[in-house]
Amino acid sequence: MEQLGTLYVQMFGGFQMSYRNKPLTGERRRDTHFTSLMQLLLHNVQTGVSRDYLEDVLLGERDVENRHQTLQTIIYKAKRKLKKMGLPGDNYIFLEKGIYFWTRDIPVEEDAVVFDRFCREAAGESDEEKRFELYQKAIYIYKGEFLSTYAGVMWAGAEARRYSTMFEECVRQEALILRKRQDWLRLEKLGRYVTAVVPFADWESLIMEALMESGRYEEAQRLYADTVDTYLRERGISPSEKIMRMMDRLARQMKHSYEILDQIQKKLEESGEDMQGGYQCTYPVFCGIYHVVSRMMERGGQSVYLMLCTLVDGKGHPMKDGKRLNELSGRLQKAIRCSVRHGDIINQYGKGQFLVLLVNTTRENCGVVEKRINHNFAAGGKRTGVQYHVNSVICKT
Repeated sequence: MEQLGTLYVQMFGGFQMSYRNKPLTGERRRDTHFTSLMQLLLHNVQTGVSRDYLEDVLLGERDVENRHQTLQTIIYKAKRKLKKMGLPGDNYIFLEKGIYFWTRDIPVEEDAVVFDRFCREAAGESDEEKRFELYQKAIYIYKGEFLSTYAGVMWAGAEARRYSTMFEECVRQEALILRKRQDWLRLEKLGRYVTAVVPFADWESLIMEALMESGRYEEAQRLYADTVDTYLRERGISPSEKIMRMMDRLARQMKHSYEILDQIQKKLEESGEDMQGGYQCTYPVFCGIYHVVSRMMERGGQSVYLMLCTLVDGKGHPMKDGKRLNELSGRLQKAIRCSVRHGDIINQYGKGQFLVLLVNTTRENCGVVEKRINHNFAAGGKRTGVQYHVNSVICKT
């Protein structure tokens, strides 16, 4: 008799089944009934899934004459499909006292179940080294949100939230141990991993903390600037107070070795390739320049304007994400840079949006700048354009 292998199931970051080191794939067209059925049965191997619940999930509110018969048809087709995929045997799903079960002949190993076990074992472990190892195993099993592409399904969404909370607790506990050990290299590695699998959740603060504690202040500054830009560009939001507090701490801690003034000034000078057109900078730098210019207006009496340039479609609505938006953003960036003066400041505020600080100019000249940008942008056709909003920068004393 053939020795049966284990069916490995991935639920984190997407759904995938593999048997004997080979992924199980079916027809190219997506069979939602089959996928939903397998996800539910494999995630509930021990308890099974009631027939009524399966009907509710698979058939929903649809007006089906015989729901039991329809479910039986779905299961029959699923069995045929599993056999075509290469699984041994044929009776993969069976009904017992109104509950459907996955066959006991083919054992299942699901990443979410293993993750759950490691989390619970770690929480009850008194030995720090063993607890650390268990948390570490759990963290690196988590490859992303549970059934990320099926988060709209009620049961999957509830499980995704539960596992996300468990993952956050694992990371916090692991970070506490690493801080205690002052193992900043592994804390940085942890931060980079969790930031990759759960983006836009402020886990960058772990990386920043590790860099600061290691004395790598300039890397921490670059990370902060990149993080703020990414959050604004991708989500239109600023990082949390946690990251802001980390940056304040960085400012207090950062020290430079003694250097003569000429060497310091040489480091501060712009490279030749960066000196063409307006000065382009990250959002944190833009904020700093804005604050300085506002203060300088107290004495100089300069007139400064803040311009927001937004890519819009033919109906005047801001353009949505996509390859076209990325392409036009690059073109608009170049158009702005070559349309403003050498001393004006530019920042890409979000996807398809740019902030421009026009220094020592007039309201009329802002209109001239708009025309110049439009001319250099030259989108071609009438379906896209640039919308402008201009405010005067008022000195508050």
